[in-house]
Amino acid sequence: MLMAVITREAGKTLDNAQADLREAIDFLRYYAAEARRLFSGPIPLPGPTGERNTLDLRGRGPFACISPWNFPLAIFTGQVAAALAAGNPVLAKPAEQTPITAWLAVKLMHEAGIPRGVLQFLPGDGKTGAALVSDRRVKGVAFTGSNDTAWIIQKALADRRGAIVPFIAETGGINAMIADSSALPEQVVRDVVRSAFDSAGQRCSAARVLFVQADIAVRVIAMIAGAAEALDIGDPIDIGTDIGPVIDTASQAALNAHKAQMNRDGRKIIDTRLPPECRFGTYVTPAVFEIDRMSRLEREVFGPILHIVRFEQGHLDKVVAAINASGFGLTLGLHSRLEAVADYVAEHARVGNLYVNRNQIGAVVGAQPFGGEGLSGTGPKAGGPNYLARFATERVRSTD
Repeated sequence: MLMAVITREAGKTLDNAQADLREAIDFLRYYAAEARRLFSGPIPLPGPTGERNTLDLRGRGPFACISPWNFPLAIFTGQVAAALAAGNPVLAKPAEQTPITAWLAVKLMHEAGIPRGVLQFLPGDGKTGAALVSDRRVKGVAFTGSNDTAWIIQKALADRRGAIVPFIAETGGINAMIADSSALPEQVVRDVVRSAFDSAGQRCSAARVLFVQADIAVRVIAMIAGAAEALDIGDPIDIGTDIGPVIDTASQAALNAHKAQMNRDGRKIIDTRLPPECRFGTYVTPAVFEIDRMSRLEREVFGPILHIVRFEQGHLDKVVAAINASGFGLTLGLHSRLEAVADYVAEHARVGNLYVNRNQIGAVVGAQPFGGEGLSGTGPKAGGPNYLARFATERVRSTD
Protein backbone atom coordinates (compact mmCIF):
# COMPACT_ATOMS: atom_id res chain seq x y z
CA MET A 1 0.00 0.00 0.00
CA LEU A 2 2.80 2.44 0.86
CA MET A 3 4.42 1.95 -2.54
CA ALA A 4 1.14 2.60 -4.31
CA VAL A 5 0.55 5.79 -2.35
CA ILE A 6 4.11 7.03 -3.00
CA THR A 7 3.66 6.37 -6.70
CA ARG A 8 0.34 8.18 -6.94
CA GLU A 9 1.15 11.06 -4.59
CA ALA A 10 4.78 11.78 -5.53
CA GLY A 11 4.83 10.38 -9.09
CA LYS A 12 7.69 8.00 -8.32
CA THR A 13 8.15 4.89 -10.42
CA LEU A 14 7.62 1.52 -8.76
CA ASP A 15 11.37 0.95 -8.51
CA ASN A 16 11.84 4.33 -6.85
CA ALA A 17 8.89 3.76 -4.51
CA GLN A 18 10.36 0.42 -3.43
CA ALA A 19 13.75 2.06 -2.82
CA ASP A 20 12.04 4.77 -0.74
CA LEU A 21 10.36 2.13 1.41
CA ARG A 22 13.54 0.10 1.85
CA GLU A 23 15.51 3.19 2.87
CA ALA A 24 12.89 4.08 5.47
CA ILE A 25 13.26 0.60 6.97
CA ASP A 26 17.05 0.96 6.92
CA PHE A 27 16.81 4.25 8.84
CA LEU A 28 14.58 2.69 11.50
CA ARG A 29 16.90 -0.25 12.05
CA TYR A 30 20.10 1.81 11.93
CA TYR A 31 18.99 4.51 14.35
CA ALA A 32 17.62 1.89 16.75
CA ALA A 33 21.06 0.24 16.79
CA GLU A 34 22.76 3.63 17.18
CA ALA A 35 20.49 4.49 20.11
CA ARG A 36 21.54 1.29 21.87
CA ARG A 37 25.20 2.11 21.19
CA LEU A 38 25.09 5.74 22.33
CA PHE A 39 22.26 6.01 24.87
CA SER A 40 22.31 2.74 26.79
CA GLY A 41 24.29 4.21 29.68
CA PRO A 42 27.04 6.59 30.70
CA ILE A 43 30.11 6.60 28.47
CA PRO A 44 33.27 6.28 30.64
CA LEU A 45 35.96 8.92 30.18
CA PRO A 46 39.57 8.94 31.41
CA GLY A 47 40.51 10.56 34.71
CA PRO A 48 43.07 10.45 37.53
CA THR A 49 43.09 7.65 40.09
CA GLY A 50 40.08 7.85 42.37
CA GLU A 51 37.99 9.98 40.01
CA ARG A 52 35.23 8.67 37.77
CA ASN A 53 34.22 10.69 34.71
CA THR A 54 31.27 9.86 32.49
CA LEU A 55 29.40 11.41 29.59
CA ASP A 56 25.65 11.03 29.03
CA LEU A 57 23.62 11.90 25.96
CA ARG A 58 20.12 13.18 26.71
CA GLY A 59 17.23 14.37 24.60
CA ARG A 60 16.97 18.13 24.02
CA GLY A 61 13.19 18.46 23.91
CA PRO A 62 10.63 18.90 21.13
CA PHE A 63 12.18 18.62 17.68
CA ALA A 64 10.60 19.98 14.50
CA CYS A 65 11.23 17.62 11.58
CA ILE A 66 10.50 19.22 8.21
CA SER A 67 10.86 16.87 5.25
CA PRO A 68 10.67 17.13 1.43
CA TRP A 69 8.38 15.58 -1.16
CA ASN A 70 11.03 13.82 -3.26
CA PHE A 71 11.59 11.13 -0.60
CA PRO A 72 8.23 11.35 1.14
CA LEU A 73 8.73 8.20 3.21
CA ALA A 74 12.49 7.67 3.65
CA ILE A 75 13.59 11.17 4.64
CA PHE A 76 10.42 11.80 6.65
CA THR A 77 10.93 8.54 8.56
CA GLY A 78 14.67 9.05 8.96
CA GLN A 79 14.33 12.48 10.57
CA VAL A 80 11.55 11.33 12.89
CA ALA A 81 13.32 8.11 13.87
CA ALA A 82 16.57 9.91 14.68
CA ALA A 83 14.89 12.52 16.86
CA LEU A 84 12.84 9.89 18.70
CA ALA A 85 15.81 7.57 19.19
CA ALA A 86 17.71 10.45 20.82
CA GLY A 87 14.90 10.90 23.35
CA ASN A 88 12.98 13.82 21.86
CA PRO A 89 9.27 14.29 21.23
CA VAL A 90 8.72 15.11 17.56
CA LEU A 91 6.58 17.57 15.62
CA ALA A 92 6.61 16.07 12.12
CA LYS A 93 5.79 18.42 9.26
CA PRO A 94 5.84 16.73 5.82
CA ALA A 95 5.95 18.51 2.47
CA GLU A 96 2.57 19.91 1.53
CA GLN A 97 2.66 17.86 -1.71
CA THR A 98 2.96 14.47 0.05
CA PRO A 99 0.98 14.44 3.33
CA ILE A 100 -0.76 11.09 2.76
CA THR A 101 2.49 9.09 2.64
CA ALA A 102 3.70 10.80 5.81
CA TRP A 103 0.37 10.26 7.57
CA LEU A 104 0.53 6.54 6.82
CA ALA A 105 4.08 6.41 8.22
CA VAL A 106 2.99 8.15 11.43
CA LYS A 107 -0.02 5.84 11.71
CA LEU A 108 2.28 2.80 11.52
CA MET A 109 4.63 4.29 14.13
CA HIS A 110 1.73 4.87 16.50
CA GLU A 111 0.54 1.32 15.94
CA ALA A 112 4.08 0.09 16.68
CA GLY A 113 3.92 1.68 20.13
CA ILE A 114 5.19 5.24 19.82
CA PRO A 115 2.82 7.32 22.01
CA ARG A 116 0.69 9.87 20.16
CA GLY A 117 1.83 12.59 22.51
CA VAL A 118 5.46 11.89 21.61
CA LEU A 119 4.95 11.97 17.84
CA GLN A 120 2.63 14.66 16.50
CA PHE A 121 1.71 14.92 12.80
CA LEU A 122 1.40 18.49 11.50
CA PRO A 123 0.61 18.67 7.77
CA GLY A 124 0.42 22.05 6.12
CA ASP A 125 2.21 24.60 3.98
CA GLY A 126 5.05 26.98 4.76
CA LYS A 127 2.99 28.79 7.40
CA THR A 128 2.95 25.63 9.50
CA GLY A 129 6.73 25.29 9.26
CA ALA A 130 7.21 28.96 10.08
CA ALA A 131 5.08 28.64 13.21
CA LEU A 132 7.13 25.65 14.33
CA VAL A 133 10.59 27.14 13.93
CA SER A 134 9.63 30.46 15.54
CA ASP A 135 8.24 28.79 18.67
CA ARG A 136 10.71 28.87 21.59
CA ARG A 137 9.41 25.53 22.85
CA VAL A 138 11.00 23.83 19.83
CA LYS A 139 14.51 22.78 20.87
CA GLY A 140 15.87 21.76 17.48
CA VAL A 141 15.04 21.63 13.77
CA ALA A 142 15.84 18.94 11.22
CA PHE A 143 15.21 20.08 7.66
CA THR A 144 15.71 18.75 4.15
CA GLY A 145 14.77 20.97 1.24
CA SER A 146 15.69 24.06 -0.72
CA ASN A 147 18.33 26.64 0.17
CA ASP A 148 15.73 29.41 0.11
CA THR A 149 13.65 27.69 2.79
CA ALA A 150 16.76 26.82 4.82
CA TRP A 151 17.78 30.49 4.91
CA ILE A 152 14.29 31.45 6.11
CA ILE A 153 14.51 28.87 8.91
CA GLN A 154 18.02 30.01 9.83
CA LYS A 155 16.83 33.61 10.15
CA ALA A 156 13.77 32.64 12.18
CA LEU A 157 15.92 30.70 14.64
CA ALA A 158 18.38 33.58 14.89
CA ASP A 159 15.55 36.01 15.65
CA ARG A 160 14.37 33.94 18.61
CA ARG A 161 15.48 35.30 21.98
CA GLY A 162 16.11 32.08 23.81
CA ALA A 163 18.39 29.08 23.82
CA ILE A 164 20.50 28.55 20.69
CA VAL A 165 19.18 25.32 19.19
CA PRO A 166 20.58 22.88 16.60
CA PHE A 167 19.62 23.34 12.96
CA ILE A 168 20.34 20.16 11.01
CA ALA A 169 19.92 21.02 7.33
CA GLU A 170 20.45 19.08 4.12
CA THR A 171 19.88 21.26 1.07
CA GLY A 172 20.48 20.96 -2.67
CA GLY A 173 23.43 21.02 -4.98
CA ILE A 174 24.60 21.66 -8.50
CA ASN A 175 26.16 18.21 -8.56
CA ALA A 176 28.77 17.32 -11.15
CA MET A 177 30.28 14.18 -12.62
CA ILE A 178 33.76 14.15 -14.15
CA ALA A 179 34.86 11.70 -16.85
CA ASP A 180 38.47 11.71 -18.04
CA SER A 181 39.90 9.97 -21.10
CA SER A 182 40.80 6.84 -19.14
CA ALA A 183 37.15 6.18 -18.25
CA LEU A 184 35.15 3.42 -19.92
CA PRO A 185 32.58 5.29 -22.06
CA GLU A 186 29.85 2.69 -21.66
CA GLN A 187 30.16 2.87 -17.89
CA VAL A 188 30.13 6.67 -17.94
CA VAL A 189 26.96 6.74 -20.03
CA ARG A 190 25.19 4.16 -17.89
CA ASP A 191 25.99 5.98 -14.67
CA VAL A 192 25.39 9.56 -15.82
CA VAL A 193 22.03 8.69 -17.39
CA ARG A 194 20.88 7.04 -14.20
CA SER A 195 22.30 9.82 -12.03
CA ALA A 196 20.68 12.57 -14.10
CA PHE A 197 17.31 11.07 -15.05
CA ASP A 198 16.31 8.54 -12.38
CA SER A 199 13.33 9.83 -10.37
CA ALA A 200 12.83 12.37 -13.18
CA GLY A 201 15.98 14.09 -11.92
CA GLN A 202 14.23 14.95 -8.65
CA ARG A 203 16.95 13.78 -6.30
CA CYS A 204 19.13 16.19 -4.37
CA SER A 205 22.06 13.91 -5.27
CA ALA A 206 21.31 13.87 -9.03
CA ALA A 207 23.98 14.76 -11.57
CA ARG A 208 23.31 18.17 -13.12
CA VAL A 209 26.62 18.69 -14.97
CA LEU A 210 28.92 16.24 -16.74
CA PHE A 211 32.49 17.40 -17.26
CA VAL A 212 33.84 15.20 -20.03
CA GLN A 213 37.41 15.30 -21.36
CA ALA A 214 37.46 16.58 -24.93
CA ASP A 215 39.33 13.49 -26.20
CA ILE A 216 36.27 11.27 -25.60
CA ALA A 217 33.51 13.90 -25.69
CA VAL A 218 32.10 13.25 -29.17
CA ARG A 219 31.59 9.55 -28.57
CA VAL A 220 30.27 9.93 -25.02
CA ILE A 221 27.82 12.71 -25.93
CA ALA A 222 26.41 10.68 -28.83
CA MET A 223 25.92 7.66 -26.56
CA ILE A 224 24.22 9.77 -23.87
CA ALA A 225 21.79 11.15 -26.46
CA GLY A 226 20.94 7.65 -27.60
CA ALA A 227 20.46 6.40 -24.06
CA ALA A 228 18.24 9.36 -23.14
CA GLU A 229 16.09 8.80 -26.20
CA ALA A 230 15.52 5.18 -25.16
CA LEU A 231 14.02 6.15 -21.78
CA ASP A 232 10.29 5.47 -21.44
CA ILE A 233 8.18 8.35 -20.10
CA GLY A 234 4.74 7.58 -18.74
CA ASP A 235 2.51 6.50 -15.89
CA PRO A 236 4.75 5.65 -12.93
CA ILE A 237 2.49 2.78 -11.89
CA ASP A 238 3.55 0.97 -15.09
CA ILE A 239 6.53 -1.28 -14.35
CA GLY A 240 8.08 -0.37 -17.71
CA THR A 241 8.20 3.36 -17.03
CA ASP A 242 11.62 4.94 -16.56
CA ILE A 243 10.53 8.54 -15.96
CA GLY A 244 7.29 9.66 -14.35
CA PRO A 245 5.93 13.18 -13.89
CA VAL A 246 7.60 15.96 -11.94
CA ILE A 247 5.95 16.92 -8.68
CA ASP A 248 3.67 19.79 -9.74
CA THR A 249 2.86 22.40 -12.38
CA ALA A 250 5.15 25.01 -10.81
CA SER A 251 8.12 22.66 -11.13
CA GLN A 252 7.10 21.76 -14.68
CA ALA A 253 6.91 25.41 -15.70
CA ALA A 254 10.30 26.23 -14.14
CA LEU A 255 12.00 23.31 -15.88
CA ASN A 256 10.51 24.15 -19.26
CA ALA A 257 11.60 27.76 -18.79
CA HIS A 258 15.13 26.54 -18.08
CA LYS A 259 15.08 24.50 -21.28
CA ALA A 260 14.13 27.63 -23.21
CA GLN A 261 17.04 29.47 -21.63
CA MET A 262 19.44 26.65 -22.47
CA ASN A 263 18.27 26.72 -26.08
CA ARG A 264 19.51 30.32 -26.12
CA ASP A 265 22.65 29.99 -23.99
CA GLY A 266 23.82 26.48 -24.89
CA ARG A 267 23.63 23.81 -27.57
CA LYS A 268 20.76 21.36 -27.48
CA ILE A 269 21.99 17.80 -27.82
CA ILE A 270 18.61 16.16 -27.28
CA ASP A 271 15.20 16.96 -25.86
CA THR A 272 13.07 13.86 -26.23
CA ARG A 273 9.49 13.87 -27.44
CA LEU A 274 6.61 13.73 -25.02
CA PRO A 275 4.31 10.76 -25.68
CA PRO A 276 0.74 11.79 -26.59
CA GLU A 277 -0.68 10.07 -23.50
CA CYS A 278 1.46 12.33 -21.26
CA ARG A 279 0.19 15.65 -22.64
CA PHE A 280 -2.07 16.34 -19.66
CA GLY A 281 0.28 15.43 -16.82
CA THR A 282 3.16 17.30 -15.21
CA TYR A 283 5.72 15.57 -17.38
CA VAL A 284 9.08 17.03 -18.39
CA THR A 285 11.04 15.19 -21.05
CA PRO A 286 14.70 14.31 -20.41
CA ALA A 287 17.01 16.77 -22.11
CA VAL A 288 20.75 17.26 -22.57
CA PHE A 289 22.46 20.57 -23.33
CA GLU A 290 26.09 21.43 -23.88
CA ILE A 291 27.27 24.63 -22.19
CA ASP A 292 30.62 26.40 -22.14
CA ARG A 293 30.99 26.65 -18.37
CA MET A 294 29.38 25.45 -15.16
CA SER A 295 28.85 29.00 -13.89
CA ARG A 296 25.94 29.36 -16.33
CA LEU A 297 23.97 27.42 -13.72
CA GLU A 298 23.32 29.81 -10.87
CA ARG A 299 20.99 27.51 -8.95
CA GLU A 300 19.93 23.88 -8.82
CA VAL A 301 17.80 22.64 -11.74
CA PHE A 302 15.61 20.05 -10.04
CA GLY A 303 14.51 17.85 -12.91
CA PRO A 304 15.59 15.61 -15.82
CA ILE A 305 18.00 18.05 -17.48
CA LEU A 306 21.70 17.30 -17.90
CA HIS A 307 24.34 19.88 -18.83
CA ILE A 308 27.65 18.89 -20.43
CA VAL A 309 30.91 20.84 -20.28
CA ARG A 310 34.04 19.74 -22.17
CA PHE A 311 37.49 20.15 -20.64
CA GLU A 312 40.98 19.74 -22.05
CA GLN A 313 43.62 17.28 -20.91
CA GLY A 314 45.61 18.64 -17.99
CA HIS A 315 42.84 20.95 -16.81
CA LEU A 316 41.40 18.77 -14.06
CA ASP A 317 42.38 21.41 -11.52
CA LYS A 318 40.22 23.98 -13.32
CA VAL A 319 37.27 21.57 -13.32
CA VAL A 320 37.53 21.00 -9.57
CA ALA A 321 37.94 24.75 -9.01
CA ALA A 322 34.76 25.42 -11.01
CA ILE A 323 32.84 22.88 -8.93
CA ASN A 324 34.11 24.41 -5.69
CA ALA A 325 33.31 27.92 -6.94
CA SER A 326 29.60 27.04 -7.13
CA GLY A 327 29.51 27.03 -3.32
CA PHE A 328 27.51 23.78 -3.29
CA GLY A 329 29.07 20.59 -1.98
CA LEU A 330 26.67 17.65 -1.98
CA THR A 331 27.65 14.87 -4.41
CA LEU A 332 30.37 14.46 -7.03
CA GLY A 333 30.86 11.58 -9.43
CA LEU A 334 34.20 10.66 -10.98
CA HIS A 335 34.96 8.21 -13.76
CA SER A 336 38.67 7.49 -14.12
CA ARG A 337 40.89 4.45 -14.06
CA LEU A 338 43.77 6.48 -12.66
CA GLU A 339 44.02 6.27 -8.90
CA ALA A 340 46.07 9.47 -8.78
CA VAL A 341 43.15 11.33 -10.38
CA ALA A 342 40.72 9.95 -7.79
CA ASP A 343 43.10 10.92 -4.99
CA TYR A 344 43.47 14.45 -6.38
CA VAL A 345 39.71 14.97 -6.63
CA ALA A 346 39.13 13.54 -3.15
CA GLU A 347 41.75 15.88 -1.71
CA HIS A 348 40.65 19.08 -3.45
CA ALA A 349 36.89 18.84 -4.10
CA ARG A 350 34.77 20.29 -1.30
CA VAL A 351 31.87 17.83 -1.44
CA GLY A 352 30.15 15.63 1.10
CA ASN A 353 29.91 12.46 -0.99
CA LEU A 354 32.33 11.41 -3.75
CA TYR A 355 31.43 8.42 -5.91
CA VAL A 356 34.17 6.88 -8.06
CA ASN A 357 33.34 4.73 -11.10
CA ARG A 358 29.65 4.34 -10.24
CA ASN A 359 26.47 6.39 -10.23
CA GLN A 360 26.09 9.11 -7.60
CA ILE A 361 22.58 8.44 -6.32
CA GLY A 362 21.06 5.99 -3.89
CA ALA A 363 23.29 6.33 -0.82
CA VAL A 364 22.92 3.36 1.53
CA VAL A 365 22.18 3.95 5.21
CA GLY A 366 25.10 2.95 7.43
CA ALA A 367 27.44 2.35 4.48
CA GLN A 368 27.31 5.70 2.67
CA PRO A 369 26.24 8.39 5.16
CA PHE A 370 24.72 11.21 3.14
CA GLY A 371 24.97 14.98 3.41
CA GLY A 372 26.76 17.96 2.02
CA GLU A 373 28.76 21.00 3.03
CA GLY A 374 28.82 24.64 2.05
CA LEU A 375 25.48 25.59 0.49
CA SER A 376 24.47 21.92 0.58
CA GLY A 377 24.00 21.45 4.30
CA THR A 378 25.23 21.68 7.85
CA GLY A 379 25.95 18.03 8.58
CA PRO A 380 26.18 15.64 10.27
CA LYS A 381 25.41 13.05 7.62
CA ALA A 382 22.10 11.20 7.70
CA GLY A 383 22.51 7.46 8.12
CA GLY A 384 25.95 7.87 9.67
CA PRO A 385 27.58 7.38 13.08
CA ASN A 386 27.57 11.09 14.01
CA TYR A 387 23.94 11.87 13.21
CA LEU A 388 22.08 10.80 16.34
CA ALA A 389 24.32 12.73 18.72
CA ARG A 390 23.34 16.01 17.06
CA PHE A 391 19.79 15.49 18.31
CA ALA A 392 21.04 15.19 21.89
CA THR A 393 22.73 17.29 24.53
CA GLU A 394 25.87 16.15 26.34
CA ARG A 395 26.25 16.03 30.11
CA VAL A 396 29.43 15.15 31.96
CA ARG A 397 29.61 13.92 35.56
CA SER A 398 32.83 13.86 37.57
CA THR A 399 32.89 12.01 40.90
CA ASP A 400 35.85 11.97 43.27
